[in-house]
Amino acid sequence: TAVISPQDPTLLIGSSLQATCSVHGDPPGATAEGLYWTLNGRRLAPELSRVLNASTLALALANLNGSRQQSGDNLVCHARDGSILAGSCLYVGLPPEKPFNISCWSKNMKDLTCRWTPGAHGETFLHTNYSLKYKLRWYGQDNTCEEYHTVGPHSCHIPKDLALFTPYEIWVEATNRLGSARSDVLTLDILDVVTTDPPPDVHVSRVGGLEDQLSVRWVSPPALKDFLFQAKYQIRYRVEDSVDWKVVDDVSNQTSCRLAGLKPGTVYFVQVRCNPFGIYGSKKAGIWSEWSHPTAASTPRSGEHPNRAGWSGAPSGPVRRELKQFLGWLKKHAYCSNLSFRLYDQWRAWMQKSHKTRNQTLPPSFQAQDEGILPSGRRGTTRGKGG
Repeated sequence: TAVISPQDPTLLIGSSLQATCSVHGDPPGATAEGLYWTLNGRRLAPELSRVLNASTLALALANLNGSRQQSGDNLVCHARDGSILAGSCLYVGLPPEKPFNISCWSKNMKDLTCRWTPGAHGETFLHTNYSLKYKLRWYGQDNTCEEYHTVGPHSCHIPKDLALFTPYEIWVEATNRLGSARSDVLTLDILDVVTTDPPPDVHVSRVGGLEDQLSVRWVSPPALKDFLFQAKYQIRYRVEDSVDWKVVDDVSNQTSCRLAGLKPGTVYFVQVRCNPFGIYGSKKAGIWSEWSHPTAASTPRSGEHPNRAGWSGAPSGPVRRELKQFLGWLKKHAYCSNLSFRLYDQWRAWMQKSHKTRNQTLPPSFQAQDEGILPSGRRGTTRGKGG
């Protein structure tokens, strides 16, 4: 019964719109005099409209804001009784900006997942389509990723049929009603962006009766066991009633670690993650896996093991001072150094023995100066009563 012109226009934010609604005499007696406009169901002010002739009502909108819905704002022409005579979709927005910050990773060298940032402003107020494109660098045709939104709104997953030892070119194209934009091209080799599952079988246990330590053990990622690669690990731990994690960075490629300097009688949650790097000689740093599921264990309470070698009844004088200095260094610098903990255990064994021996002379200092742990030639003497 009526026509709105222009029909379904697309405009930049800040633009003006001149529209008309022309009736065709059906229903009988319909004239422009009784018509009015609504935008998204809200009646527009009468001063925005004017009658051009007996059958045409004009509308003037200035400085348009972005569309409230990506499917277009509903501009509707109504008869005097409120019935709908005609409608139009009004698209107001921005052209897409150049996508950036593309990052990709391959789970166990079996697939490739990428995500990106849509643009400096991001919001275009219009439906914007993003396509991830990829191809082999020196030959091959363009391919389009098909599994979108796998790890977020701007991501895509390529599940198979990927080549190794050959660089890929990857980019993102963005299009909407007002234009298109293309990202810079990311060049990568699958071997350089490998990540894996978190280390399985994480076990946390006590170290005898040592009230300040826990032992952590885990297994290398099984999915990569047949590939030539290196690995490094990180551990993080927190007490039961805290949300603050403490990270141990210097685990190297070991699959075990002893945490020192812990609180006695305390429950700790421990997680481990893996960074596979150097796969088939790759020079890239690798990508960290997710953290393993938290594993809980508690340290012994003070006095729980009365026969352990500890500070209670420990020698005094130079021995105690030197041991205290060593333990302070150990807690600060070498949480997971096997050499350091062997020295630590030797200290404790010697201390325990010293409780049972009178006039025990401290044996020669451990010759660890090459590792930067203790200077050589330091001795101490204990002259206390036997334990």
